[in-house]
Order: sequence, then structure tokens, then C-alpha cells
Amino acid sequence: MTPSEPPVDPLEGRVVRFDDLEGRGTPLMFIDSVLPKGLRMNYALVGDVASENPDYEVLVKGDHSFQVAMFMNAPGCGPTWHTHDYVEAFMPLSGRFRFIYGHDVDGAADPDGEVTLDPWDFISLPAGLWREFRNVSDEMGWVLGIIEAHKVFDGVDPYWSETTKREARAHGLESDEKGRMIKPPNYDQLVAQLSERLPFAPRSR
Repeated sequence: MTPSEPPVDPLEGRVVRFDDLEGRGTPLMFIDSVLPKGLRMNYALVGDVASENPDYEVLVKGDHSFQVAMFMNAPGCGPTWHTHDYVEAFMPLSGRFRFIYGHDVDGAADPDGEVTLDPWDFISLPAGLWREFRNVSDEMGWVLGIIEAHKVFDGVDPYWSETTKREARAHGLESDEKGRMIKPPNYDQLVAQLSERLPFAPRSR
């Protein structure tokens, strides 16, 4: 650094204000996003956060050995029955969330167990365990997600139940063998429609 150069702030680009999330989410990050019970807005704070859609904005750039996401889930909504090859952990920040889990690849209707979390409760879901979770409150619910680092678009991820894949296909959405979303001709229209249904919900003051 020469004397004429200003010092570099080591935290430049590493702070995300909650209010700055508005307008920076991805409503169509996964093929289940078009399903009535899959409605949610996704924010990639660090990493790709398991996205099937390459069109997402990472808010904190750089290499990390972990990934961090936030989700704004409409009442009654959340990710449908799926699993990953890596650990996911979640903490509800607002709302109330029911997690169900099991080992049956299409067993969301008859899971092995369930647990309901209130704000600031925490859950860690092991790799290979099938799961889904739902906002069971009557308000927009926010969840913080922490995800193990993993290869991006290297294969199927997430693994969806056959029911989810069939229902998403009926809406024109599926992913290829590399895990990337195959965008339908009405992709932009779908994004606009989902965004309209997901007004940004500010935190309580």
C-alpha cells in the first residue's frame, strides 16, 4: 500500500443489514417453489445454499467452509420432502416451524417423527435423513440455515420425493442430471408471480 492509497476495510462486503435483504431474494430457487406449500423467499448470505437455480445473489462473497441461508416462509409453507448428502441446521427467527423427518423416500404423509420449533430453537438434520418443514404460524416466518460446504451443480441436490418431482413437473419445473433447474419458457412470469405473493416482512421493532 502506497501512502496515497486509503486503507482497506477488512469487513468491506462482509456485513449484511437485515433491511437490505428486501428485493434481493430468489423466490424460484428450487423446483418445489412453484407448489402451493413450497412458497418461500430464499436469501443466499454465504454460498449457493443448495440452490437448483444458478440465478441467485450471494450477499457475502469469498471462500467459506460453510454456507448460510435465510428463508422467508409464507404461513403453511416451507421446503417439501427432500434430503441432502450433507448436514443442514436451522434456527427459526420468527414464526413457528414444524419439522417432520424419516427414512422413507416418499414418506412425508407418514414420517418417523416430528418436532416443532419456536424462535431461537435450533435443529441439526443429518445427511441422508428425509425431511420437510412448514411455517405453522399465521405470519411470515423467518429461518436461518447453516449448511455444510458442498460441490455446486455436481449432481442431484436436493433429492426430492417422487411426489414433489411429479407435482413440480406438472407446473413446468424440473432439474437436469447435474442438479440445475431447467427453466421453463414462462420462467420470468413465474418469478414475478411468486415475488408478488411474498411481500418482504420486516422484523418486529
